[in-house]
Amino acid sequence: MHMSPPPAVAAAAVPDDAFVLDVREAHEWDAGHVAGARHIPMSTLLDRIDEVPHDTRVYVMCRVGGRSAQVTHYLGEQGWDAINVDGGMLAWEAAGRPMVSETEAAPAVV
Repeated sequence: MHMSPPPAVAAAAVPDDAFVLDVREAHEWDAGHVAGARHIPMSTLLDRIDEVPHDTRVYVMCRVGGRSAQVTHYLGEQGWDAINVDGGMLAWEAAGRPMVSETEAAPAVV
């Protein structure tokens, strides 16, 4: 069965005040992420689904867009207004969007 791709938006078009859900693993998050994003690794999403707000559009982010597409599809089926960030953090970085890291090093996408 072929799933149609979920709704997607270019990294450059994500609003500055958007709710960004980062579904990457901890080491990826620590190296560099969107300031103010919520970090819920894909593997823990079902246990932490209550942390995803229903009252705003959710922009789902991973490294290149594969994991986030799966999460966007799932959230959409469950009634969330979810949209995949096309190209993920690599596209975000390429678009020159601001990033922060949890380490002493400059933010980077790993």
